[in-house]
Amino acid sequence: MLQDTWALKAQREGYRSRAVYKLEEILVKVKYNNQSCKVLDIGCAPGGWSDYLIKKYPKSSLYGIDLLDIKPVKGLKFFREDICNIDNISEINNKKGNFDLVISDLAPNLSGIRDVDESNVHELNLETLRVAKSYLNDSGTFIVKTFQNTLLKNFRTEMENYFSLVQTFKPAASKSKSGEIYLYGDK
Repeated sequence: MLQDTWALKAQREGYRSRAVYKLEEILVKVKYNNQSCKVLDIGCAPGGWSDYLIKKYPKSSLYGIDLLDIKPVKGLKFFREDICNIDNISEINNKKGNFDLVISDLAPNLSGIRDVDESNVHELNLETLRVAKSYLNDSGTFIVKTFQNTLLKNFRTEMENYFSLVQTFKPAASKSKSGEIYLYGDK
């Protein structure tokens, strides 16, 4: 199997996945530069986004949650748990309303049945938005992966009802044939 340019670049630069360049591009475009931010990484496996943020903002505090286990990331407090149970993790719950940045590169397992997949993506997006609303501080930022589908407009409207600014990104590191896009919300 041939690796693409972004995967090879990630490998050369010591990152866990090509996804770091997606996050990097979004953060550069929105001029995000909080050097000592508190970050909640939802669906953090394999740990690439957290690893990138720790290197970029070494004074930051990072917390990650995922159903899948990950190889340790120095500086990340990782919890192997379902996002629906995040409120039961006292170390994260105690920081409710104090996170500067909530990020999610989470995606459900796809079945190949369009209606089912769109519904699952939408439900997962709504759950990550619920978490972001609860855990972000008054000037917080939310970045979430979603997919172009018939429910995207509904999800974007939900974000627009909460955030003062919502933008859509299709980073260069995303595969051109992929329907994945990222929404950025700023309070």
